[in-house]
Amino acid sequence: MQDDRPNPDALLQEAREASSGKLKIYFGYAAGVGKTFAMLNDAREELERGVAVVAGYIEPHNRKETMRLLDGVPAIPKKSMAYKNMSLEELDVDAVLLRKPDIVLVDELAHTNAPGSRNKKRYQDVQELLDAGIDVYTTVNVQHIESLNDIVENITQIAVKETVPDQFFDQADFVKLIDIEPDELLKRFSEGKIYEAERAALAMHKFFTKENLKLLREIAMRKVADRISFENEQTISYAEKRASMKMLVCISASKSSQKLIRWTARAAEAFHATWTVLYVDDGDTESLPFAEKKTLQENIALAEKLGADTVTINGHNLGETIAEYAKLSGVTNIVLGKSKRKSFLLGKLGTDLEDELIDSLQAIEIHIIPSGRKEKAKPHAWTFKNILTWHDTAKMFAALILATLISAGLSELGIGDQNIIMVFILSVLVISRMTSGYLYGIIGSLLAVLMFNFFFMTPLYTFNTVQAGYPVTYGIMLLVALITSALTVRVKKIAKQAVVRERRTEILYELNRKLLVTRQLDGILELVTTYLVRLLGRSVIVYAEDPKEHGAGTFLQEEEEAGAIAMLSEGERAVVHWVFRSGKEAGQATDTLSGAAGFYLPVISGGKILGVIGIFCDPKKEALTQDNRLFLRMVSSQVATSLERQKLSDEQREILIEAEKEQMRSNLLRAISHDLRTPLTGILGASSALLENKLDEETRTKLVLDIKEDSEWLIRMVENLLSVTRINEGMLTVNADLEAPEEVVSAAVRRIRSRFSNRKITVRVPDEVVLIPMDGTLIEQVLINLMENALRHGGADAEVWVNVILASDEVVFTVKDDGIGIPKERFSQLFNNFGVEERDRVDMTRGLGIGLSICMSIIRAHGGKMEVAENPGGGALFRFTLPLGGNSHAK
Repeated sequence: MQDDRPNPDALLQEAREASSGKLKIYFGYAAGVGKTFAMLNDAREELERGVAVVAGYIEPHNRKETMRLLDGVPAIPKKSMAYKNMSLEELDVDAVLLRKPDIVLVDELAHTNAPGSRNKKRYQDVQELLDAGIDVYTTVNVQHIESLNDIVENITQIAVKETVPDQFFDQADFVKLIDIEPDELLKRFSEGKIYEAERAALAMHKFFTKENLKLLREIAMRKVADRISFENEQTISYAEKRASMKMLVCISASKSSQKLIRWTARAAEAFHATWTVLYVDDGDTESLPFAEKKTLQENIALAEKLGADTVTINGHNLGETIAEYAKLSGVTNIVLGKSKRKSFLLGKLGTDLEDELIDSLQAIEIHIIPSGRKEKAKPHAWTFKNILTWHDTAKMFAALILATLISAGLSELGIGDQNIIMVFILSVLVISRMTSGYLYGIIGSLLAVLMFNFFFMTPLYTFNTVQAGYPVTYGIMLLVALITSALTVRVKKIAKQAVVRERRTEILYELNRKLLVTRQLDGILELVTTYLVRLLGRSVIVYAEDPKEHGAGTFLQEEEEAGAIAMLSEGERAVVHWVFRSGKEAGQATDTLSGAAGFYLPVISGGKILGVIGIFCDPKKEALTQDNRLFLRMVSSQVATSLERQKLSDEQREILIEAEKEQMRSNLLRAISHDLRTPLTGILGASSALLENKLDEETRTKLVLDIKEDSEWLIRMVENLLSVTRINEGMLTVNADLEAPEEVVSAAVRRIRSRFSNRKITVRVPDEVVLIPMDGTLIEQVLINLMENALRHGGADAEVWVNVILASDEVVFTVKDDGIGIPKERFSQLFNNFGVEERDRVDMTRGLGIGLSICMSIIRAHGGKMEVAENPGGGALFRFTLPLGGNSHAK
């Protein structure tokens, strides 16, 4: 049965496209083919149709026909940037976003922005405009496409530094090829329509030769043709890739790896295959020179920019590690580099990597790409100072001296030379274990052989020997010592890598376990910052919401990083705001806002930005490595899951609260319907009797008093309803002043006695003067409600006692009666907005109504507590407390 349900990923992609702008690229094979002319011509047609078109940035060409088309096109003023005593003009992204036109024209897509700009590249500016829903028209040449960069360089012998990722180009909604014959283009050059005469002559001699232009034109047409072919092959939008090919490119810390990455990107695009970039860390990556580390990071960044998945794994044997990964991940094609420079020894004795892989992976195709140029051997900056240390040297000599002494003892006991040889081999093993690197193991091996020869072979104390066969013994001893040393160093590296992996795995497991049991947002943020600081040794800040709207994040400073406080500055908050808005990395070691003090990584789940993690980049410390970034991304995925769970929990809680409020409103309406109807019916009956009948004075007085009493009750009910509305809407405000409790109690009792003149109310207050921070009017209303409930529902003869007792840090108010009391099972419902159930209302002239609910809300707003209990002498007892220090939330 065919499943006709829509693909969720496709729906998500369609939703994103619907909200983002459209990108139209005018594509050419060289400068001067007419890209800007065609773009401006189309823009004028859109203007005539009433579309809001503005010129964001148009390169100031020396071409009159092109610049004439700008007449009448509204323009956004360019932003001036000061750089090295020059004033450079750039696209003003913020001005375009503020104006928000339908279409903006942006020339030279591959342009590199001036230092200090928000984004390093102009295509990143364009991406911001697209994300804001603005359509963009732009221009680019074939030599600026990243994956074609090395091909163009081979053709023209000119390295083009400004490039655009293939992924950005491929995601364009429209690509319009602007093409003219090479002969026509050369004619325009010679006529001075493209460049000035002197510059045109130089360009025609080097770059714009007829042969070069023909080849560039072919590449440009093939690029557009491949795009059209791929679009035609797709039966539905964003269908899964049909090719089963999966490509793996193996890279190193060499610049030649960039050629492998670009070649694989082109091949993967041609076959519509997935591809992965693999780097094998043999344990020496941390000890690489800074330049090689930087090159390695550039290689990985290039792969990510071209759309590859990047993987770093640990392994000493390069061939075995690559072969195992290829088997486990289902790789069908492997791309390797082939250097033209080989070391003399390993080139003769060792097995080439490609041969080893061919033997191990017979079902996988191996593609060998030559480096294209000989790489000069880099002089190693080795000195005795940085490869030999007094500490390790002392360990080496101590081990050799100890081995010599032990061997001398064995020799005195008449134990054979073969055992003495084992002692020296053991000393080499100890040296390799206790010192760092291969060098001490090699030196120790040589010294062990020499010391064995000098002290224990006849003639003694000379490096000569007269015994036959011992030169072979020396050779075997040296070989065994060297192999033992090499294996020991390798085991140390593997152990060190295992410790690092185990530590990270342990931290990830522990973090994940604690995130599962942490429920509050603040707790999640504090937990993440604590673990990241502990792991990276850097200051960390985590935001769960945009700081431009909701304040600061959770910041934890590493002890030695005094400058990390800069992450709380307004400029850093602006960087975080940009990350929240764009969903991309920013800050140091990125192409966006690289002048920031930290590196900022978005926390994303399901296409939603849930937070941002910021890592302080101390200039005194080494920059964040690719390994650090990969680990941060793993942590961010865990944080995203936790934040999303917390967000869903908060939303669920809000839904439950809203449902409870709706239920409360329904119950409230049912609760007051009878209470309102009874006094209104009494008022209507009494007023009708007064109007329709001639009554004696006593009867008339009684009816008027009934009307007055019912009217007062209705007024109190309306006041209570208004209070409930304020409370439910969160508008209850406590204006706390210092009040004497006896004054508040006397005012409440006086009002109650005016309505219940024949009832007994006993009041007891402290002898000493006490001032309590409270809203006197609200507390008076609480006392009135409690006393009225006791008098109305306690029975006709019930008495009421009001007591005020001073405790250590609070004042206790008690209102009790000796009436019929309240059933114990009803205590939990008394402070709801419907104090009396519907079945109990039929026999009552007044319900408890909503007074007790309001009392509870008022006492809580004061920071106090309220409870109900049985009066030991019969009846009910209500008790509430007010703190002497007041409530910190009260105004």
